[in-house]
Amino acid sequence: MTSGSTPPAAPPFSDLALLTTDQMREADRIAIAVGSAGIELMERAGAAVAAAAQRHGAAATQVAVLCGPGNNGGDGFVAARLLREQGCAVVVGLLGDAAALRGDAAIAAARWAGPVLPLPAASTGESGLFIDALFGAGLSRPLDGEAADAVAAVNASGRSVIAVDVPSGLSGDTGRAEGPVIRAVETVTFFRLKPGHLLLPGRDLCGTVTLADIGIPAATALAALQPLSFANQPELWRSRVPRHGSGTHKFARGAVAVLAGGVAGVGAPRLGAHAGLRVGAGLATVLCAPAALIAHASRGPDALMQRSLADVTGLEPMLADPRLSSILAGPALGLDARARQLVAGIVASNKPLVLDADALTILSADQGLASALRQRQAETVLTPHEGEFRRLFAAQPAIERERSKIERARRAAERTGAIIVYKGADTVIASPDGRAAVNATGSPALATAGSGDVLAGLVAGLLAQGMPAFEAACAAVWMHGRAGEKLGFGLIADDLPPAVPALLRELLER
Repeated sequence: MTSGSTPPAAPPFSDLALLTTDQMREADRIAIAVGSAGIELMERAGAAVAAAAQRHGAAATQVAVLCGPGNNGGDGFVAARLLREQGCAVVVGLLGDAAALRGDAAIAAARWAGPVLPLPAASTGESGLFIDALFGAGLSRPLDGEAADAVAAVNASGRSVIAVDVPSGLSGDTGRAEGPVIRAVETVTFFRLKPGHLLLPGRDLCGTVTLADIGIPAATALAALQPLSFANQPELWRSRVPRHGSGTHKFARGAVAVLAGGVAGVGAPRLGAHAGLRVGAGLATVLCAPAALIAHASRGPDALMQRSLADVTGLEPMLADPRLSSILAGPALGLDARARQLVAGIVASNKPLVLDADALTILSADQGLASALRQRQAETVLTPHEGEFRRLFAAQPAIERERSKIERARRAAERTGAIIVYKGADTVIASPDGRAAVNATGSPALATAGSGDVLAGLVAGLLAQGMPAFEAACAAVWMHGRAGEKLGFGLIADDLPPAVPALLRELLER
């Protein structure tokens, strides 16, 4: 960039971007290229770590800073020096030989100018607070030797640990640990979060994640990097949440059809239908097997419509109705011939679809149906949990070989042409165009029967109102998780749809 030129605009939602370790290295390189010396970035990073240590009571105890042989260790040396200058008792341990340090890490170590202990001595002492600056996000192998021993000693001590960038032993790209890994109470990272801060088990191992600004020029770096992975926060999709004016009516707000099975599965499709209504659709109709119609009708009075649907022949006039805006298929649909025919019929239609539960099982067993799915012109959302995901893509070893949940979801979306909602405590939403979002809302309380049916219904209800599928899926996942957080343990799936209007109101008012 020439002097006086206008920096490029950052891509949309750049504050929510998740950067891989390679992208973060490139961001550092860009910062240095436009005038920030590497040691200046390191000084700011170390200052952020020292500030975190002070918040955790560094002044009242001895702090042990465990430094590795690279730039992560350099950040640790800076933090150690600043804490000592602030009057804290500090010991520093180093993995390896100080004479082997290079570049900015060597400069930071020289500025420390205090004693440097062997790593085992520092990791097994009486310090009340540890700073883990052994290895950063780019580690590509399991910890072993002295590093592994130090991690075991620190974890066994019961003392608080502040991790620099990511806990040592954790992959910043996948959130996975292939060997020993630090368990931190706080992780201080820089510029932007990495996928491993949100993906499990990384999210749990990081503790509270603090994002520090170290002077990397955001617009310039992000315009060059063009990130496609994001934290799933309302800023990513709030502008696309449907808003209805005073002249609207129920069909203008969208009509959802929910394909249902027989008498044994009356509850699940109704949960999905209720969720579609609560998130703003104007009409929801359960299309059930004839024998189940009385069972559905007896559940009322409520806002749901119910109609008998014997086979795919009866589905055809409904698909031809332009007022039908989206279809949800899967919750308690069944796996019989009727169910298979109905799924084939809606896949061949031009209606936006959400396929969940039984519909995913049918899809995984029929390669012809999977091929037809890829040819659809209308938007499609698949909502598999881990087991369903494995069944769907069992014939795709390239997907299963991916270590990152983001990359598995991204490849699955590309393969199917659908939005993939790869469910779990760290749900990933991926689009065939490469965009992906990692969700962090939720609660273990959501691990209850029917919870997934509600999520699928929320997606269908937003699709029915014309919300684009990727944004609809992101919004539904976020609201579903947030409702679980607010309701807490003791919730049942029936409690989730009534919790949605308050969340919608909050989103729209902001």
